[in-house]
Amino acid sequence: MLKVGINGYGTIGRRVAHAVLKQDDMKLVGVAKTKPDFKAFDAVNKGIPIYCSVPGNEKLFKEVGMELAGSLDDLLSEIDLVVDGAPSKMGVENKALYEKYGLKMIFQGGEKASTADVSFNAQANYEDAIGKNSVRVVSCNTTGLARTISTIRELSDTGKIRVVLVRRAADPAQSGKGPINAIKPTPEMPSHHGPDLKTVIPSIDIMSIAFVVPTTLMHSHAIMVELKNKLDREQVIDAFRANPRVRVLRVKDGFKTTAEIMEYAKDLGRDMGDLYEIAVWDECLNTSDDGKELYYMQAVHQESDVVPENIDCIRALGGIETDKKKSMEKTNKALNIGVGR
Repeated sequence: MLKVGINGYGTIGRRVAHAVLKQDDMKLVGVAKTKPDFKAFDAVNKGIPIYCSVPGNEKLFKEVGMELAGSLDDLLSEIDLVVDGAPSKMGVENKALYEKYGLKMIFQGGEKASTADVSFNAQANYEDAIGKNSVRVVSCNTTGLARTISTIRELSDTGKIRVVLVRRAADPAQSGKGPINAIKPTPEMPSHHGPDLKTVIPSIDIMSIAFVVPTTLMHSHAIMVELKNKLDREQVIDAFRANPRVRVLRVKDGFKTTAEIMEYAKDLGRDMGDLYEIAVWDECLNTSDDGKELYYMQAVHQESDVVPENIDCIRALGGIETDKKKSMEKTNKALNIGVGR
């Protein structure tokens, strides 16, 4: 049984922790927190041991009557693999400490690709993580692109891919971020998302641009793909429907916006109302008359689509499972991914 610890219990860390608890081939030893906020009490309520990651902050936990299992060093000394859920750019600072304890390490997409031995998406390059010491799970947007584009590339080789990303301004709990009344272009041209996708699909020809808009629910992508082989619309729709980690939704069924999609996600009974799958709008997908171009729109729940990727990455990096298909099927079953389609 692989012993897992999570350093950071925020947006991604707590979701990965909840997901690890649902697996039968790994054990969550505990999570590291800087202070006793409501997220720490969530861990207590779930019976997850808490370790203090900031020396001297132990008294803060004691003041609220929260029992600690130890320090971050104590946690790292008890585990085989650490999932870094610290805020962006802090993972690279934590790496030396993880190396001190000889741990396998998983970082998140907010870190630079150079932080780890390899970047990871289960569908695109699961095998690349096997035998490595450190892996970076690519960002929520890159995960969304990797899932659907990998599915398309199983049907046809691709030429140029062009993506316009409409990014949410903040997660729901980030009340201090904006913009709140503006559409903000990303001056980075092209945006970093295309190059990031190349870290898991090196052969791809992609360019991306992005806007930030005042919403907290989801990211959305408009994607245009040149196809080497002729495809019709139904071939692509069928392929997406066959992928448990993609969910095809219809406007005529009421999925007119990302708001309805996230309301639907709550009805699925997932932890925190999450949507692990990438949502593709049925009516917003078509091919050109000659079948050599594909156009579609998708939505990404930025808080949760990387969660199953982290679980698969734990298996690959920890040597639990070398077969991509078996790992993904196991993760999907444990997290009810693809259920209620």
